[in-house]
Formats: sequence, structure tokens, C-alpha cells
Amino acid sequence: MHFSGIRASSRNIFMNVDPSSPSILSPALRRPRRLRSSPAMRDLVRETRFDCSGLIHPLFVVPGEGVRREVASMPEVFNLSIDETVRECAELYALGVPGVLLFGVPETKDERGSGAYAEDGIVQRAVRAIKAETPGLLVVTDVCLCEYTDHGHCGLLHGEEILNDPSVELLARAAVSHAAAGADIIAPSDMMDGRVGAIRRGLDAAGFEGTPIMSYAVKYASSFYGPFRDAAGSAPSFGDRRSHQMDPANIREALKEARLDIEEGADILMVKPALPYLDVIRALHETTDVPIAAYQVSGEYAMLHAAARNGWLDLEATMRESLLSIRRAGASIIITYFAKRIVAGER
Repeated sequence: MHFSGIRASSRNIFMNVDPSSPSILSPALRRPRRLRSSPAMRDLVRETRFDCSGLIHPLFVVPGEGVRREVASMPEVFNLSIDETVRECAELYALGVPGVLLFGVPETKDERGSGAYAEDGIVQRAVRAIKAETPGLLVVTDVCLCEYTDHGHCGLLHGEEILNDPSVELLARAAVSHAAAGADIIAPSDMMDGRVGAIRRGLDAAGFEGTPIMSYAVKYASSFYGPFRDAAGSAPSFGDRRSHQMDPANIREALKEARLDIEEGADILMVKPALPYLDVIRALHETTDVPIAAYQVSGEYAMLHAAARNGWLDLEATMRESLLSIRRAGASIIITYFAKRIVAGER
């Protein structure tokens, strides 16, 4: 009974305390809330500041003219013909988006993915058209075979086995063709062993020593890619990509992949996806001396939109919070389908 009385008495003291009376707490108490007291105060002490200078907007280029077709699983993301891609790039650049990442969907596909390295391939033509209209925009090109092969895999096949070295030869050809068209940065996403070194040698031999490589160094075999495959038409016709994309359980392997790509000549390292792998972004930021990029992938984008459309989340707030978390983890470059929306909101 005596113990219960003490509890009740203590509760009454805290419920009825006069805010103007001397504090019942120790005068030496640290008060972090002092630095959260107003918007101006919070801005003053903010540790991570987000700006738009490191954003890259992905675009999907498709055959035809006047094509602007929304991707069903990705609101506000479109398949664009080359003429519409040029218009979109001009608008993005005018808004202040510094760069785009191009993915190509060819008219025809074959077992060797020949559209990936054709001089008149869809990405090559798109790069030339964008650079003619908006030369100041950074154009990054994805280098892979999956969008161009009729089987949807990232390399050449022998039966159901993906052949590493013959595929790397074609990837290097594709990279050189992109650089020749005017691409500013080459971004190989295939995850074949040794492809960064082969691409670096191919670019140098062709006179493109100054063209940097943004390697998808740490690309996980993730469940978050589904909407992208709708947009790019790149779902494999059989099997999956776990033989070359990374096991989501591994981080030490990620550090090894990153180290190998740096040794082969990568100028920028990318982690893909972003939000499920913030620990990996942080680890690379702390252990390497090259810029770190992170790709906020289609599934991350789509789930925020879906939750917002159901009234479960505030899209603007969650969009900004998610991007801030990626920057806070250590990525100075963020590839995101939100780039246009967030830059437009900053104006």
C-alpha cells in the first residue's frame, strides 16, 4: 500500500507541474530539443543537406514517333520515342535536372543482342539527338544485353548457361558505340566478371580515354525490379539472374565487387537497389575514395506511389525522406524516377 501511494504521488507531481517553476531535473541535463525549437534552428544544425545537383533521371526510349506511353506499374514514368525523349530532356535540363540515364527498347531483338552495339541502335540515335538539342545535359547510357536479346538475359547463352567472356566482348562494343554517339558516362549493368576492364580498354583504344565509367558494381538479385521489366521489356524468358547478380544476403562480397571494379578502372560505383541496401552504400562510402551512386529502383518508386494512392502515405514527404536517407548513407549521386518531381518542387 505504501508503494502504491508513492507511485500515485509521483504521478501527480509531474501532471501538475507549473512550466514557469524551476526545473525538477538536473541543471546539467543535456537538452537536444533546444536545437529543434524552430524551423530556422533545425535548418541551422542539419547534418545532411539535400540538393538536386546529384540527381539523374532514368528514361526509357522506344521505337516510333510521338510515343509517350505511361508505364502501368510506374505512375508518371513513360516509354518515350526519340523525339519525345529529346523534348523530355530539354524540359528536365530547363528545370535543373543535371543528367539522364538512358535505357533502350529496340524494334527487334535477337539472340546476340545486336541492337545494343549497332551504330544506328535506338540508344545511339537517342544520344545524338539529345546532344544536338541539349548539349549541356549529362547523358549516361546503360550498357547491358538484356533489353536487346530475344531471351531477355544479360549475355550470350550456351543452352541455359550465360557465357561470361564472349558477352563481355559485346558489352565493350556497345560501350564504345555509346561513347562515339556522344554519351558522357558509360554505365554497365550486366554484372559479368571483368566487364569494367574490357570496357575501359575498349574506350581507351577508340580514343575515349576521357569517358568515365559508372559501374553497377553492387547490383543485387532483387525483388524490387519488377516494374522496370515492364518498362524495358527485359524479363528473362526462363530462369533468373542469380548466377551473376549478387545475393541480397552479402555485404563482404559487395566490397569485393567494388574493389575489383575500381582496379579495372571504374570511376563511379553504383549500388542497386538503394533503400534496402543503405548499409552497403555506407560501407562503400567509408572504404573507397570514388563517388558513390545509388539507384532508387522501380519497385521502391512504385510502392511509394501505391501507398500514396491508397492514402496510406504522404507521397511528397516520403519521397523526400527516402532520398535524404540515401544521401545520408553516403551516395553523392542518386538515380531516381522522382528527379523531375523533386526538382520541379524546388523551383
